[in-house]
Amino acid sequence: MIGDGSRFEDQDEYCKFMAMKFSSEDEGFAFYNQYAKEKGFSVRKDYSRRDRFSGLIFHKRFTCSREGFRKEVYMDYSGRTREPRALTHCGCNAHFEIKLDEIKGHWYVTRFVADHNHPLCKADEVAFLRSHRRITPAQQAKLVELRDLGLHQHQVMDVIERDHGGFEGAGFVTRDLYNFFVKMKKKRIDGGDADRVIKYMQARQKDDMDFYYEYETDEAGCLKRLFWADPQSRIDYDAFGDVVVFDSTYRVNKYNLPFIPFVGVNHHGSTVIFGCAVVSDERVGTYEWVLKQFLSCMCQKHPKSVITDGDNAMRRAILLVFPNSDHRLCTWHIEQNMARNLSPTMLSDFRVLVHAPLEEDEFERKWVEFKVKHKVSDENRWLNRMYNLRKKWAAAYTKGRVFLGMKSNQRSESLNSKLHRLLDRKMSLVILIEHYEHCLSRMRHQEAELDAKASQSVPFTSNDSTLIEKDAARVFTPKIFKKVKVELYMGMNWEVIDTIEEDNCVRYGSIYTWSDQMERYRLLRCLGSEAFFKSSMTEESTVKVMKMLENLMLEEDSSENYENFDIEFGYVVGQSSRNDIESGDMVLDPTQIVPKGAPTKRMRGFLEKRK
Repeated sequence: MIGDGSRFEDQDEYCKFMAMKFSSEDEGFAFYNQYAKEKGFSVRKDYSRRDRFSGLIFHKRFTCSREGFRKEVYMDYSGRTREPRALTHCGCNAHFEIKLDEIKGHWYVTRFVADHNHPLCKADEVAFLRSHRRITPAQQAKLVELRDLGLHQHQVMDVIERDHGGFEGAGFVTRDLYNFFVKMKKKRIDGGDADRVIKYMQARQKDDMDFYYEYETDEAGCLKRLFWADPQSRIDYDAFGDVVVFDSTYRVNKYNLPFIPFVGVNHHGSTVIFGCAVVSDERVGTYEWVLKQFLSCMCQKHPKSVITDGDNAMRRAILLVFPNSDHRLCTWHIEQNMARNLSPTMLSDFRVLVHAPLEEDEFERKWVEFKVKHKVSDENRWLNRMYNLRKKWAAAYTKGRVFLGMKSNQRSESLNSKLHRLLDRKMSLVILIEHYEHCLSRMRHQEAELDAKASQSVPFTSNDSTLIEKDAARVFTPKIFKKVKVELYMGMNWEVIDTIEEDNCVRYGSIYTWSDQMERYRLLRCLGSEAFFKSSMTEESTVKVMKMLENLMLEEDSSENYENFDIEFGYVVGQSSRNDIESGDMVLDPTQIVPKGAPTKRMRGFLEKRK
């Protein structure tokens, strides 16, 4: 049956359709859908009829997507806030029906209506119609691969369109892409998010017994705490675990659970991951459990130093589990708290207390001066707390301790920033683990690349370089050699003025950097050497010079200048001929900040809000 049947081409088309035979209902739908694509409309599957005894489908009806009308219950939008969708159903009667011939085993056409009561789409508009959009299995695999590489969804769509020569060749629109990723996420956590994570951990440990994981649940059986580390992370900690950085301020999952990576620095100066934890709260007992699991995983090897944020519960847990480890507070968090708790006029003076390499007694003196200058009350709780913790953040107390040049937890935040490029606030634990593994794989690939480069090359040293510099170039990686080279050049400006020989070893007791005083010492020493040589020619002149020197030494021993020798000359910590710290002109390192744009960011400080 066709519309009015008056046109010859309609009669011919009708006869062609009625003569069609199909091996399956899917083949019949594909035929009608292709016809719809050529004509300019979309198709949807309507009702089916089943045999009441066998349950097999024997009749199928396919219609124009604009068939029927919207139900009356959905036409009343009074009291609703969401804008109603546009009407797409207009009662179009175009349809196509097929029926199964059970004897011959094929499907034949029983009814065909070609006429539509609405305009049809143009050729360049057909690709937007629903039944002509489809993500093929090959494309699905490509989408997952691109998403796992860290591309955002709109970037994935750009790649697909370019690969297929434009939107028409892609076969689907951006909305289909978003829907696909939503379904994929739901499928990955089917059967329980936490349960799938634990089963994944069990499978990893079954494949490799060196994979470590431990977890706890609450009374209701819900996941409470989880810690894990793969074999390579354990090897890395054994080699580079002197300093450990961890930060629990990030929430990168839909449960708002803190994600805690244990981070360090390797022989290339790059970030290396020792393990990770996900916990349900931030209490002392929880952090204590995490740190004990970390020690158990790492064969009870304690780190020399730990860098964390200012969380009080974490600090107490570190005292319990790592009692002999130096603990430093992250300078980035201190800067943020400074912006919240200090006025703008106080910031520069407080930064001197944080960063300047003062002596301990000098720090105490400047702390008092700071409080007097800015009229700080003794009841200021934040400043009182910072003073009690001064040994964990002030350069006057942290200098000389092992932190490998790290002042903040920027390395753990670097990992978090990479994760945040892939994550959203509704992310499941399964997706978190997958993205974490991807980031870990990429970091290790970069380390392998640096290893290969270092093994096949040696950092450049000039012909006039010292033997120790050339030897260092062969021993250290390029990144570390640059730092060693700076130390070697600084060493050339030092003067050894005292040595102690003990047990066949020479210990350099007093080493000072060049200054005006050291220059005078050099001149006197050169002049004295020449005078001593000439005086030694006769016994009379030798005795005369010795008495003169003895009298001079007695005078200097009683003088105030000699008592203040250390203060005048200074120690190895960057002494120069001018006292920059006293003048207030000291140039400080820039503050490390966290990249913006990540979901569930920390509360921004006063200065950030002003920008």
